Amino acid sequence: MTAPFRFPRFFVTNPSPCPYLPGRSERKVFTELNGDNAAELNDALGRIGFRRSQNVAYRPSCADCSACVSVRVVTDEFRPNATQRKLIRRNSDLTVTACKPWSTEEQYALLQRYLSARHPGGGMTEMDEMDFADMVEQTPVDSHVVEYREPGVDGRVGKLVGACLTDRQGDGLSMIYSFFDTELDNRPGLGNFIIMDHILRAAAAGLPYVYLGYWVDGSARMQYKVRYRPLEKLSRAGWVRFDPDEQDQAIRHVAQRDEPPLPIELASMFRK
Repeated sequence: MTAPFRFPRFFVTNPSPCPYLPGRSERKVFTELNGDNAAELNDALGRIGFRRSQNVAYRPSCADCSACVSVRVVTDEFRPNATQRKLIRRNSDLTVTACKPWSTEEQYALLQRYLSARHPGGGMTEMDEMDFADMVEQTPVDSHVVEYREPGVDGRVGKLVGACLTDRQGDGLSMIYSFFDTELDNRPGLGNFIIMDHILRAAAAGLPYVYLGYWVDGSARMQYKVRYRPLEKLSRAGWVRFDPDEQDQAIRHVAQRDEPPLPIELASMFRK
């Protein structure tokens, strides 16, 4: 009798400087996603805190540090507050399309403008079109590029103002990376809108969670993820709700930014 699939082999990266907490180092444990059961393996690993980059699933495995915490939003209980409702109304005219994971010149140009404005000097600024194509297209799971476009004129397709590489897992949506036009004065907070749009769409599809990656305790740049309620975090006891007082305190420390910063996972994966 043969097993339905081979148990994955896991590897550990060498330590490297942590991009979020000065003076610390980061290390990851990872495995390859391939074969007929890649999607099932990705789903299982996602439930225990792994993230995907191309055909690799990984999670932090740092000595003497556990600041990176996996977080997810419970979609059917999400109720936007007044500020979030205003943001949703402001962007309700956008056309949202879940496209097949095929990179385009338009997406790459938008990414380059976004990185130049928000993350100059970051590792991803060195990506060329082939790197971007690999990021989008090398996926063994159910992935889409969710595009956000302004209304078209005279039958023409509207301007691309935002995009998000998104995986559909068995229990929710996993937001891999989002980017958007930073020069639209009439659309502040577009990055936050993209997150809320994913939450609302997941709820409408009956998917219980939206996975936001890692919340890094102590890093102001990663505090934006605690804006969404109810929020669960992965602990040694499994997934647990944020304590309301803890989340209130974390929200008070949110940096005054309008968009998610470069995720720790992609920042290191594309560092050359």
